[in-house]
Amino acid sequence: MEDLLNIERESLKESSIHSLDGRVKLIITFIIIIFAVATQSITTLILMEIYLILLIFLSNVSPSYAIKRLILILPFGGFIALFQPFIRPGDIIWTGPLGIDITIQGTIFGILLLGKVTVSVTAVILLSSTTSMQELVGSARRIGVPSDFAMLLNLTVRYLFFFYDELERIRNAQKTRCFDIWNKNVPYRWRLKKVGETIAMMFLRAYEQGERVYLSMLSRGYTPESRMYTAASTIGRREVLFVAANVIILAVLHIVQILLPVMK
Repeated sequence: MEDLLNIERESLKESSIHSLDGRVKLIITFIIIIFAVATQSITTLILMEIYLILLIFLSNVSPSYAIKRLILILPFGGFIALFQPFIRPGDIIWTGPLGIDITIQGTIFGILLLGKVTVSVTAVILLSSTTSMQELVGSARRIGVPSDFAMLLNLTVRYLFFFYDELERIRNAQKTRCFDIWNKNVPYRWRLKKVGETIAMMFLRAYEQGERVYLSMLSRGYTPESRMYTAASTIGRREVLFVAANVIILAVLHIVQILLPVMK
């Protein structure tokens, strides 16, 4: 939850990237991710990562915060890339014990996969660090995301912090009663039982809160045909220039990918 608070804190900063329309940032992020996944050039991925890092510096996002998030998320994709040199067939460049071989094709593919994951994660970090959660939901609704899905996202964002506060209250109540989940002097089964009770209590409170919210929405005229309100916004000159700049940069990278030897 502390990470969510840090994300919101970063998204409330002021910069030329923060002030852009959320729809533009959302669409550009999708385009960058699709381009990164489709490319087969390690050089192109390196240039894309340098460009995204430059945008992060221009957006006034804390470099240590961005690096920390990248390090936390990257191992999920990096774990898969790590095994590629050992499982992908090709020309063997090293033979180890127990029949373990490393191939040049697997090594290149692993580096390529790691580069794709790095660029995609960096793009998402830039988007989430310069756009608040509410703005992301509103932008998704304005670009055509189904209203029901957008409303669920909106409610999730609104009450995520509420349920975190509920969990903290439960944990504080347990602490006042000297409950410590890591206390090895207490039987493991008893500790597991208390954790299960905490989870059950959270589900009950979530259900009760959902009922209260739904009844409150009905009292304000909500019907299945209702649509979530999204504040009007216009695409200005800065947004057009930002889109044009990104399209030109991606086009140049695509040309570079064609001209340079493709690393497979």
